[in-house]
Amino acid sequence: MKRSEEEPSEALPLPPPPPVVPPGVVPAKVHGSNRIPMARRGSGTRGQKIPLLANHFNVKLSSTSDHFYQYSVALFYEDGNPVEAKGVGRRVLDMLYKLYKSEMGGKGFAYDGEKTLFTVGPLPGTKLEFPVLLENLSSNRTVRGGGSPSEGETKRSRRQPQSKSYTVKINYATKIPIQAIFNALRGQDSEQFHEAVRVLDVMLRQHAAKQGCLLVKQSFFHNDPRNSISIGGGVVGCRGFHSSFRATQAGLSLNMDVSTTMIVKPGKVADFLVENQNVKSLREIDWMKAKRSLKNLRVKTFPSNLEYKIIGLSEEPCRQQTFLMKQRNADSPSDPIEITVSEYYAKYRNQELIASHDYPCLNVGKPKRPVYIPLELCELISLQRYTKALSSLQRAKLVEQSRQKPQDRMNCLTDELKRSNYAADPLINSTGITINTMCTQVEGRVLEPPKLKVGNGGDLFPRGGRWSLSNKTFVEPTQITRWAVVNFSARCDTNSLCRDLMRCCKAKGIHLEEPHSVIQEDRQSSRKPAPARVELMFEAIKRTLPGRPRFLLCILPERKNPEIYGPWKRRCLVEDGIVTQCMAPARVTDAYLASLLLKINAKMGGLNSLLSVECLQSIPLVSKISTIIFGMDVSHGSPGRSDVPSIAAVVSSRKWPLISRYRASVRSQSARVEMIDALFKPVSAVEDDGMIRELLMDFYQSTPKLKPEHIIIFRDGVSESQFEQVLNIELEQIMQACKFLDDKWNPKFLVMVAQKTHHTRFFQPRSDANVPAGTIIDTKVCHPKNNDFYLCAQNGPIGTTRPTHYHVLLDQIGFSADDLQELVHSLSYVYQRSTTAISVVAPVYYAHLAASQMSTFVKFDEMSDTASSHSGGGGGSSSGGGFTQIPKLHENVCSSMFFC
Repeated sequence: MKRSEEEPSEALPLPPPPPVVPPGVVPAKVHGSNRIPMARRGSGTRGQKIPLLANHFNVKLSSTSDHFYQYSVALFYEDGNPVEAKGVGRRVLDMLYKLYKSEMGGKGFAYDGEKTLFTVGPLPGTKLEFPVLLENLSSNRTVRGGGSPSEGETKRSRRQPQSKSYTVKINYATKIPIQAIFNALRGQDSEQFHEAVRVLDVMLRQHAAKQGCLLVKQSFFHNDPRNSISIGGGVVGCRGFHSSFRATQAGLSLNMDVSTTMIVKPGKVADFLVENQNVKSLREIDWMKAKRSLKNLRVKTFPSNLEYKIIGLSEEPCRQQTFLMKQRNADSPSDPIEITVSEYYAKYRNQELIASHDYPCLNVGKPKRPVYIPLELCELISLQRYTKALSSLQRAKLVEQSRQKPQDRMNCLTDELKRSNYAADPLINSTGITINTMCTQVEGRVLEPPKLKVGNGGDLFPRGGRWSLSNKTFVEPTQITRWAVVNFSARCDTNSLCRDLMRCCKAKGIHLEEPHSVIQEDRQSSRKPAPARVELMFEAIKRTLPGRPRFLLCILPERKNPEIYGPWKRRCLVEDGIVTQCMAPARVTDAYLASLLLKINAKMGGLNSLLSVECLQSIPLVSKISTIIFGMDVSHGSPGRSDVPSIAAVVSSRKWPLISRYRASVRSQSARVEMIDALFKPVSAVEDDGMIRELLMDFYQSTPKLKPEHIIIFRDGVSESQFEQVLNIELEQIMQACKFLDDKWNPKFLVMVAQKTHHTRFFQPRSDANVPAGTIIDTKVCHPKNNDFYLCAQNGPIGTTRPTHYHVLLDQIGFSADDLQELVHSLSYVYQRSTTAISVVAPVYYAHLAASQMSTFVKFDEMSDTASSHSGGGGGSSSGGGFTQIPKLHENVCSSMFFC
């Protein structure tokens, strides 16, 4: 028996007994960390009913008593070392099935491409081991020994095709009842449901892999040039399809949608480099940059038609780069000779290098055994993912060219489902599932748009998610005094701009004084780095103005210059406490200025419009009981930038009973962390430095000394697997922050998640139009148990409308389904930056804007890791989390809607 299983040789002292609870004292109930999303209490009924189609395809399961069996898969080389190369597994397992089908009981399997496979029913044994020989393995085509690849190709032509031996070990892990799917559809909680559905998803991925598709998570992409969208820079958007199984009220469904991923443009390497760096010829290429962009890409050489992976570039151009070539002599071996790549190809391959003679070669060997191939003999193969961040121009092109009209999108999906022909896959058939090829019919409801209030007691009635403020004044216009215009070398008639701006302000009810001055940047300053330009501009402001201005209108060059934007915003909002509005006009029109004034009025403390129910104080459970609304979001850095902190933002409503005015608190936290960790941060027994306290104190001061009795939380950017973390980590922090302020205070909470990154779409039958603004769906394709609904609040004139998927995780307040849906719909109409309903509630959008704007204030890689402070109204503090904190906003602007 092992030592850990023996009796201890010496008895350990027992812990002291718990203290006796004094009589009459009831122990306090500690908030548990086991909250789960609430169940649906009912469905809404308000609104005009409308028939719709959803991109969900009904799935029928006929077999319920069988189990999915899960096995772990391990691949080893001949020498016993584990296989770590990606992409090899599928080929090895395909060959294994061909060779040992009978030994596996004739059972097909679904392999996830990594370390797991699934079968319907068990394999003959719990531990299986098979030797597998693969020939002509493309991932192993690099030349052995160093030198020219053509030398290796000559070697290869004199021997058997290259092959490699593997050992595959398959071990039983667990079994998953298919019945778990049926249990979940009946609303019963089942941890095994997600595991069972994962098996079905793996089967669909394997089906796509056999068709030669690129697999990216739950999406697949065919190698078809017709699906390509060129966006410049040597990058192509590849249109494919997302597919996933979901439990819905109508049963199990397959959710299919159009998906796009970025791939490297296939073709000649030289052409890619020229396009990627936006130059005219190879002579202008930055080869250090080229080395970074080409690393790990795969190329095909011609005329040999073999594949290699690029590991770098040669140090010298082809005409100077040498290698040692072994000479083959029939009588006796001779010493290797040193030869350049260009000489080798001319002498031994009869190929004169023309296009790449003066440029580096591709290195496709090993770190210590380089193998060089001239650029002109290589082509990038298709379906290679491009994972770097896109430029703003590339993103704009992608969005513009990816748009599909609703009917085109729906037809595309149904055609692909028929083309996939899942019914012909023996493994999928063995599960007993059949997939309907027709879209699911659902019933939606179109909610009435909320009435709005504008200046002079006027009413506005939005139509189609839009309204116009022409010939209308703002409901709360501001006054702007002590202001100036600064121009960073933009071509702009500033005198005409000021006249037109004052005229438009008067039309909207804003009192705008004449600017104190217009400060132009001198030509010499425009050549300096952005931070220096900003400092010089502020020196000019101090020389010109008698004191600190309340507002600065900043004119950027025609093409918006982000290098100026960040330092300028930081200087104004952090150091000087000045409200600022940037503009980069190509053409100044009244419509442009009207849009600009929406932002300026909100930033300066005004309001453009209000909900009529807000003014009448008739919002159920909000207007009569003090209520604060939070919007929460976390913004992450570019893909692959693990050194850049994530930015967490929380906005809160202020001046209750209004729900149209907000302020923000923003902090940085560890990179790629989604849960906000600074909601509650006690630094002593009496001091909390968290975001929630900061916002609650603002609510208390902006409202007549009232604490909110209702707290409504909208959380953006979390997946369904993180819902319990929102309830048990973030909500727990918020509750603790409330208790820290007042131990006897017990507000009621409503917690909702707003999801935009999902794949459900709705279509009107036999219509090219999008679903009407205000369309809500809370049946059929919604969760069989949990409380969720889809809302298309916005007008969708272009492409296919993406609904927002709202999940109600907790409701202690007691909203009815209709009242809650009306509140969410109304909050899409309080966004002060536009005269349209937006796709998600305004607090969530504001949180996103606040996080995005604060992230432009600093270049994190240039700051010290020990920098301190945070944004918002609280006091600064050092970050102890190993990441750089963002600067604190000036007290003059910390309560403003600076993010508008």
